Amino acid sequence: MPEINLPVILLAALMNTASPGPANLTIAGTAMHDGRRQALALAAGVLTGSMVWSTLAALGFSALMLTNAWLATGMRYFGACYLLYLAFRSARSAVENNTVRAATGPAMALHLLYLKGLALHLTNPKAILFFASLFAIAVPPGMPPQTLAVVIGAIAFQSAGIFIGYAFLFSSPVAVKVYIRLKRWFEATFALMFGAAAIKILTAKV
Repeated sequence: MPEINLPVILLAALMNTASPGPANLTIAGTAMHDGRRQALALAAGVLTGSMVWSTLAALGFSALMLTNAWLATGMRYFGACYLLYLAFRSARSAVENNTVRAATGPAMALHLLYLKGLALHLTNPKAILFFASLFAIAVPPGMPPQTLAVVIGAIAFQSAGIFIGYAFLFSSPVAVKVYIRLKRWFEATFALMFGAAAIKILTAKV
């Protein structure tokens, strides 16, 4: 693929995917609170959402959304409201004086966690803007479908490793023990970061 600089594309995707954000924070929190299986189910939903936006961007639909203000604005506010909801839940968990179990069973059904991860990433304006910009800048127009499939597949494979890595790392016994000991501080931090992300989305000029 001489027209495609795949290493540069993957480096940009790595920086975007691995950086702390709503998806990674939710995977980490789920892993520490509920366990590895639950975190992997949520990570699968996030990965699916990432692949959806990647595929739509390759087909030009994300650019179409960005050129229609009402679609972009609606997605923006919906995503911000969802982050505020996550911030509220984390804040409530931080102030509740309840004991934390060490990942003995699912707090939510696995398919619901998958849908939660999917909704989280489908309503994430960061993902929309990133993939639309990536394919607009790094992928020349008129690329054959097999080339686009290679780019989408490579990004998906790399993203899967990152999301699964978060699930395994934060579900380790050491991470769970630390979370149980510092549960309120973790939840308060999640609440602040989710709230800050929502405010940034609402106030940013796109």
